[in-house]
Amino acid sequence: MKHIDKIIKTDLYRYGGLTRIFKGKRNPGFHYMYYLRKASQHQKRSLLGIYYYLILKRLGYKYGFQIPVTTTIGKGFYIGHFGTIVINKDSIIGDYCNIAHCTTIGQTNRGRLEGSPTIGNFVWIGTGCVITGKITIGDNVLIAPNSFVNFDVPANSLVIGNPAKIVSKDNPTDGYINNILSI
Repeated sequence: MKHIDKIIKTDLYRYGGLTRIFKGKRNPGFHYMYYLRKASQHQKRSLLGIYYYLILKRLGYKYGFQIPVTTTIGKGFYIGHFGTIVINKDSIIGDYCNIAHCTTIGQTNRGRLEGSPTIGNFVWIGTGCVITGKITIGDNVLIAPNSFVNFDVPANSLVIGNPAKIVSKDNPTDGYINNILSI
């Protein structure tokens, strides 16, 4: 099995343990990620590249997702609901992350935080969050809905509020990140 197919399989499994691609494509989050993964493995001007890019563009308008093909996203990525999700092309997202609707992961264009976020593994990002700047979010972090995060967050933390504050917590994502397929 090719590397990209393994990643697609881990994405699919996050949607309730599904194992069939066609059934998974009924879910907007997986449907979009399937074509994003496929488009990322082809040159934009190749025949298959054009095919996947056109479908991806259509799905982006349909679901409200703006995730460039060049964005680095780890395996087991889960989009909870369709509705505006904007991720900067230079952002890095780790394995087994959840993201909810009305979320922006963007860049800061000036100052000491100029750049885009790096998000660790097993991170849950709630509805309406804004994560911006050259910051690092550690592993096993839960970012509560409507939080504005523009600072580094250590591993095993709960982030809440606007302006956000960090609350240390043992295993904050327990029960939030489910259906993990280790490949």
